[in-house]
Amino acid sequence: MFPRGLSKPMESIRKSNAADSEPMLALVNAAAQAYRGVIPEDRWREPYMSAYELQQEIAAGVDFWVARDHDRLLGVMGIQDKAEVELVRHAYVEPTAQRKGIGTRLLRHVLGLARKPVLVGTWADAIWAIEFYRKNGFTPVPATDKDRLLRQYWSIPDRQIETSVVLANGRWTTN
Repeated sequence: MFPRGLSKPMESIRKSNAADSEPMLALVNAAAQAYRGVIPEDRWREPYMSAYELQQEIAAGVDFWVARDHDRLLGVMGIQDKAEVELVRHAYVEPTAQRKGIGTRLLRHVLGLARKPVLVGTWADAIWAIEFYRKNGFTPVPATDKDRLLRQYWSIPDRQIETSVVLANGRWTTN
């Protein structure tokens, strides 16, 4: 079954390549508009992700996967190996294609690649993102572990740690 609203079936989910960089940035920045006015004002910036930041994420080992409908990029999601765990990173679906199963397909794909517990960090006020991960089997980690995990596995500023949550799949247990 294919997501409703698409003119043709999704061709594929595949690993991104250099030619995907510009469309990925456009998609991330368009989808991230949902955060405007929701996340703390001091954490919002335009563009939400720059080309330099995308290249830094790739250099840091984030493997990006893209969902396409022929020539149209529909979604992007990264996975990053961090020794004991793997992180879901930068999960975005093109705004006009949201709520059609694309994010779920991408998540299932990257989870199929994972061989370790998987963690995802998101903004605490991004209720829609938290609900998406909960519907897909993730649970919030205890508040007592959140800051430690964000400091251990992510490279984000303290202000972002204060305003974020971490969710884990069923393989994760408190260490």
